Amino acid sequence: MKVYLDENGSQQRKAEKHDAAFNLVGGSITTIGDETTYHTGQTPPTEEAIQAEMIRIDAEWTSQEYARNRQRDYPNKGDQLDMIYKDNLNSTTTHKDAVEAVKTKWPKDNSGPV
Repeated sequence: MKVYLDENGSQQRKAEKHDAAFNLVGGSITTIGDETTYHTGQTPPTEEAIQAEMIRIDAEWTSQEYARNRQRDYPNKGDQLDMIYKDNLNSTTTHKDAVEAVKTKWPKDNSGPV
């Protein structure tokens, strides 16, 4: 996978042929430059299958953008545990409100920050 930052500073990645081929054959392969060696009697996938798998990998990555954004924006685990403890003592909803704010900002439909 090639990982890079886009113009907004968001982490992006692009599937490569090696990633797709590895997923398709389900075993050990070696890639040096453009040359891929398949081990243990694996049948090399077709170029069409590799291209389709690269598209699938990229689509899966894109579909999970909201989850990566939420993970970045949630309070750290220690802070969340502290909020839960204080909520139990004071009958407040600080933790619930903090989590809900992030979920509202980054909805599952990937529409971006609200």
